[in-house]
Amino acid sequence: MKIVEVYFSKSLTGFYFDDQKAIRRGAYSDGLNYIGNPQTPGFTKIRQKGEAISIQLVLADGQVAKGDCAAVQYSGAGGRDPLFLAEQYLPYLEEEIKPLLLKMDVNEFKANAELIDNLKKGDKKIHTALRYGITQALLHATALTNKVSMAEVIRKEYKITNKVYKRVDIFSQTGDHRHEHADKMILKKVDILPHGLFNNVSKIGSQGELLLEYVIWLRNRIKQLQPENYDPIIQLDVYGTIGIIFEYDIERIVHYINTLGMAVKPFKLQIESPVDAKTRDETVQALKEIRALLDQSGSNVRIVADEWCNTLEDIKYFAENKAGHILQIKTPDLGGINNSIEAVIYCNKVGIGSYVGGTCNETNHSAEVSVHIAVACEATQILAKPGLGTDEGVMTVYNEMNRLLKRANRSK
Repeated sequence: MKIVEVYFSKSLTGFYFDDQKAIRRGAYSDGLNYIGNPQTPGFTKIRQKGEAISIQLVLADGQVAKGDCAAVQYSGAGGRDPLFLAEQYLPYLEEEIKPLLLKMDVNEFKANAELIDNLKKGDKKIHTALRYGITQALLHATALTNKVSMAEVIRKEYKITNKVYKRVDIFSQTGDHRHEHADKMILKKVDILPHGLFNNVSKIGSQGELLLEYVIWLRNRIKQLQPENYDPIIQLDVYGTIGIIFEYDIERIVHYINTLGMAVKPFKLQIESPVDAKTRDETVQALKEIRALLDQSGSNVRIVADEWCNTLEDIKYFAENKAGHILQIKTPDLGGINNSIEAVIYCNKVGIGSYVGGTCNETNHSAEVSVHIAVACEATQILAKPGLGTDEGVMTVYNEMNRLLKRANRSK
């Protein structure tokens, strides 16, 4: 099947771009806005609207495949590509990418995706957001051409032999509304909650006392609302702040993490990014030591790696070093979705948890494509996205997953 026309249009994402460096350096919030000067190149404000570029591929039979080029909330941080602004990239898509797409046959996905993912402008690969959106559209096109789901295309081309498609645990984010939105998650029986957006030391306390208070409140709140047969996992994203307050002393960090683990019982605890050591190697070493000490102590707390774990190569490096128990596969950061697929497959192969994540700053369509990746490859968990309103992201991912399971298991 050939592509006969290609359309690009500006889109909005489900959240905003935030200058992480400025926030970490003490920028304070004023309603939804942040007060202060941006610190990361490309930002004109600390918080600015999230942008995307939508792609439509018109196939020879009239069907239309879609993909959304989107980048993470904290663009330009932790080794990521710079801020993605639609106006800057539309001319390149029209002039360079459209002619390439019009030459493609979309009966199969993998080879097309790898071609796009390896495209360079000068001596550098094109922006991750472009590779992300174009490969989404190509996967959708192959699924439409073959009249199957995107998950079924993935299983066929990546030789995943499992016949049954299973549900993947959903992880939701509260944003800064970590009490009210936690209630939403509890009422909807979200599998993993609440994220919490603890991206500044002021939010967890100078010795972590505010975070400890919060996990105790959350444990009690779950018991108070007490949905039937509800046993969620608690996952807290602390953006490296635990490392900051304990001055990167691994033993003190592990002691504090174990304190949180005891406080949240009977629920299981996962801590995301306890340390961000400013380089990939230093972060890997710190997470490796934290995991080892936790395991040696018999703790059931699990560490989730995020910062500096940005590419397929990074994910393999973190996995080989056991730098955490679960690795976030932050889909926009990996560029082509072929990399996210291979990352989950690799994590499963070496026995480390795989978290098909991403960002609140994505779109409904990119979230739905992520569901097909997570289910097809049997990830450990998936992020409810886009947005930080809880309801919208949970709805988008939950509904697409149920639609997929009903369709893909139709003949099982």
